[in-house]
Amino acid sequence: MRMVDLIAKKRDGLELTEEEISFIINGYTDGSIPDYQVSAFTMAVFFQGMTEKECADLTMAMVNSGDVIDLSEIEGIKVDKHSTGGVGDTTTLVLGPLVAALGVPVAKMSGRGLGHTGGTIDKLESVKGFYVELDNKEFIQLVNKNKIAVIGQSGNLTPADKKLYALRDVTASVNSMPLIASSIMSKKIAAGADCICLDVKTGAGAFMKTLEGSRELAEEMVRIGNNVGRKTMAVISDMSQPLGFAIGNALEVKEAIDTLKGNGPKDLTELCLTLGSQMVFLAEKAESIEEARTKLEEVIANGKALESFKLFLRSQGGDDSVVDQPDKLPQSKFVYELPAKEAGFVAEITADSIGTAAMILGAGRATKDSEIDLAVGLILRKKIGDQVEKGESLVTIYSNTEKIEEVKEMLYNHINISKNHVEAPVLIHEIITK
Repeated sequence: MRMVDLIAKKRDGLELTEEEISFIINGYTDGSIPDYQVSAFTMAVFFQGMTEKECADLTMAMVNSGDVIDLSEIEGIKVDKHSTGGVGDTTTLVLGPLVAALGVPVAKMSGRGLGHTGGTIDKLESVKGFYVELDNKEFIQLVNKNKIAVIGQSGNLTPADKKLYALRDVTASVNSMPLIASSIMSKKIAAGADCICLDVKTGAGAFMKTLEGSRELAEEMVRIGNNVGRKTMAVISDMSQPLGFAIGNALEVKEAIDTLKGNGPKDLTELCLTLGSQMVFLAEKAESIEEARTKLEEVIANGKALESFKLFLRSQGGDDSVVDQPDKLPQSKFVYELPAKEAGFVAEITADSIGTAAMILGAGRATKDSEIDLAVGLILRKKIGDQVEKGESLVTIYSNTEKIEEVKEMLYNHINISKNHVEAPVLIHEIITK
């Protein structure tokens, strides 16, 4: 088998076999196939696309290039949730303990964030003492005991995907739907879950800016998951403005606590209930989506979801008293209000630019080596469609420096006010199950 022949085959729009795709991925991973040939292959895929079978075979070849997490010792149907990213996306912090309170095992493998704010692990480390350095035995024991645990990502999970993504990034072939979908799904499948619930964002703060692109990505990932034996579904949700009000690590933990108490932002609460209902249904803990939602609302109302969060924190060394005393979370030195310059209705809050403002404060990483300030960030006081008076606060800025002029300018430039009434954006665009 020769790589040049496989490049030509894909260039001509023909379907590659499972053996041929495995040859490419294995050869690239072990270094026997050079970058320049794989870059030619990815460009051929960019223009010719891939069939359903090719996408599934590519995904599994990348899964099998490294470690595959074995969760078979965990009792019950394991359901994982993946978001394609966004600003103020606190769903994992809420969803984990929420569905665990109904007996759904959540064996979560998470990473650190690069961008607007930290990843799930960074956010959880806002809680004093919380740690994720668990060995596999302890991880599985915690999930069986508490139905939830979070561990750091394995260093050797889908090494082929890491190499392939780095190559695509410098050869203008990132925006290929088969390559994007197989990249995301390879990591989720290698993480060992039986079922996968995808939260595919759309809008200014999302990877996919248009609804059409988000739908195409969601459908591709659902097809891949189902074709390789994982029950998979996707929710397409809005990211034209930040989700919830909080953007920043400790601030998002507090917002997650409020949501588990039943006092969270409407959009964050609704998205968590929508995703959570799908997870509970996939885990066969309810006979319908409607029944699953009712059960989730009940564990929020009776406090079981909050107790699940406390148990989760406590079991991984965290100070669970922050749930009742959120002032124990990291606090910034300075708090500033951003007053509206005019009266009207909030017409636009550009999610990615607001996220960048939070990163400038120190809430996120510009590079992998950047240090995160867990205390800083933003709290939105208005969302799209809300009425605002001149001088009323648009945003509360939490900072550890008094030099915030750049942040203020960015916020003013990307929160637009209209004299005319504006409708709030639709939160849940579509749910894709096939």
